[in-house]
Amino acid sequence: MGSLLVVGADHLGVITNKLLSVGFDEILHISGRKVQMVKKEIPGNISFILVLTDYVNHNLSTVIKQKAKSQSIPVFYAKRSWSSIYQVIKNAV
Repeated sequence: MGSLLVVGADHLGVITNKLLSVGFDEILHISGRKVQMVKKEIPGNISFILVLTDYVNHNLSTVIKQKAKSQSIPVFYAKRSWSSIYQVIKNAV
């Protein structure tokens, strides 16, 4: 399915394993806690971006959306619950 960049939340816990089990090859995670995160670039091997809306600040979300758009990378938004994440992935991918 490709590589997934998850933005938001301090720890993903079992979500990483569940994402791998639905077919993603690689999961990268950015917590978004530090202000400097807005300066980070999106790695070139990323196929999709998942923003966890209940654990990310608005500014970082906006910057990620702009960078993803310029690189033609689809961005999905979900809450940090597996049911919400799975619903978004199932409908979008």
